[in-house]
Amino acid sequence: MTEQSGTTPAADVEAAAPTAATAPTEAPEQEGLAAAGDVGSAETPRAAGSSKGERVADLEREGEVAADFLEVLLDIADLDGDIDVDVDGDRAAVAIVDSDEGRVPRRLVGQDGKVLDALQELTRLAVQSATGERSRLMLDVAGYRAERRAALVRVAEEAIAEVKSSGEKKSLEPMTAFERKVVHDTVLQAGLVSESDGVEPRRHVVVLPA
Repeated sequence: MTEQSGTTPAADVEAAAPTAATAPTEAPEQEGLAAAGDVGSAETPRAAGSSKGERVADLEREGEVAADFLEVLLDIADLDGDIDVDVDGDRAAVAIVDSDEGRVPRRLVGQDGKVLDALQELTRLAVQSATGERSRLMLDVAGYRAERRAALVRVAEEAIAEVKSSGEKKSLEPMTAFERKVVHDTVLQAGLVSESDGVEPRRHVVVLPA
């Protein structure tokens, strides 16, 4: 029913079954310019001592384990969907996409992506259980994150233009860690500075003049 694009089964999915004891913890969000490095962007011991080629191979391995886990999950739930695996910078990127048999149920995304976030954490647990390493893979379902990223870039660009014009800082609406990361990156590329302020669930990005 599901199909992995460009991947081969790499691990016994039962071995990848997550347990609460192995739950990965997300590093605190970095502020200001450092925030563009991403949530939990510090290198793991494995990455620090590996060559670029070895790190890419490790990320590909993460993607393959995640794909195996998600394929079994979809089969158990009798849900349609193909699985694409890629490497995006320093993350494994896995996406559940529509298949020839049918569309991916949008309930796997949930309101404001909450179900997707939970599924991503579950998949990270499965990868960590199988590899023994903390995973930072990014999971997308039906293009939700890609569409949200594009919308956030537009929001950030509008804020950047306003800050450059007025010379005053601009506070944005509360966002998730993923969403704040996208805004921080966009602001940095525009040559401005941004920081996160507030506490969850009202934590938000503030764009500052140069």
